[in-house]
Amino acid sequence: MSGKGQKAKRKPASQAAKVAFLRKPSSYPHRPTRVKAVESHMSWVFLADDHAYKLKKSVRYPFLDFSTLEARRANCRAELRLNRRLAPEAYYGIESLVMAADGHLHIGGPGQVTDWLVHMRRLPDERMLDRAIRRKVLKPRDIRPAAEMLAAFYRAAPAVRVAKGRYLDRFAADVEENLRELQNPAFGLPQMRVQAIGRAQRRFLEDSSGLLERRLAEGRVIEAHGDLRPEHISLGPPPEVIDCLEFNRAFRLLDPAEELSFLSIECEQLGASWVGEAFFRTYRRATGDRPPKPLIAFYMSYRAFLRAKLAIWHLKERQPRTPAKWPRLARSYLRIALAHTRNFQ
Repeated sequence: MSGKGQKAKRKPASQAAKVAFLRKPSSYPHRPTRVKAVESHMSWVFLADDHAYKLKKSVRYPFLDFSTLEARRANCRAELRLNRRLAPEAYYGIESLVMAADGHLHIGGPGQVTDWLVHMRRLPDERMLDRAIRRKVLKPRDIRPAAEMLAAFYRAAPAVRVAKGRYLDRFAADVEENLRELQNPAFGLPQMRVQAIGRAQRRFLEDSSGLLERRLAEGRVIEAHGDLRPEHISLGPPPEVIDCLEFNRAFRLLDPAEELSFLSIECEQLGASWVGEAFFRTYRRATGDRPPKPLIAFYMSYRAFLRAKLAIWHLKERQPRTPAKWPRLARSYLRIALAHTRNFQ
């Protein structure tokens, strides 16, 4: 029912309108000189001088749901809480994106909330681990503070109870899915290599699952970061680790040795395998935990196989960005995955 005294609710702003607004320097309270927009599967990040704002996309996948305004707000809150564990000074808070009475968008202030933004301090590009590796300027002393911070985080984290069957099933299910997807002939990947990796990982899970069970029984599984890549590590000072995998807790329930293995293969892919080794040395020294070498080899091969799948999945997008990049990257991860299968024993 409508009437003169009833105020009609405005139609929410489209994602295209939000992105267009957030691309403009004039949209921000601190009036940056320029804004750089970076798109991913799940979000847009707007780098505005020394500030950064993240806008979640209204998307829904089997492993996450950002399809409603309230879901995106809850996820922004989770991102803030979880990332302050390893980057307490980098995450300022959450800002509302509102539509004022005149129909214009604003950050904060009165009006109809049309979305939510995570507001961060932009970390210096030159101090990010991936940039330092690519520029070939990294020294062992540069890594030490970040490695020590991570080791302290792992040492202090309480163990998480996970059922043994559920824990082992996660690896088995992932190996089968990775194998199935990477064997898709449409991707043109080297099938002998894909199959050899799959066979070796299956065999490890059949013959050496006791290594995984022991880690679980020892209380090594914790609520970790979940997405420990070089581009998420700032060497500081102070060292900070951002962009944890906040949208699905199950993906954060990890053995620190698996998480560091993930970081290691990412550094190896960048041509700096010594960096992962340095993080592991610091972890062993700080925690007294010495994971078996065959287990580390499995974690590295398993994670590289998973990364190959995620890389090639970009070709499933309706309009893949840089389509030539993803097969090259997938093949690089497959080479790493195969190399580590040789150390399963």
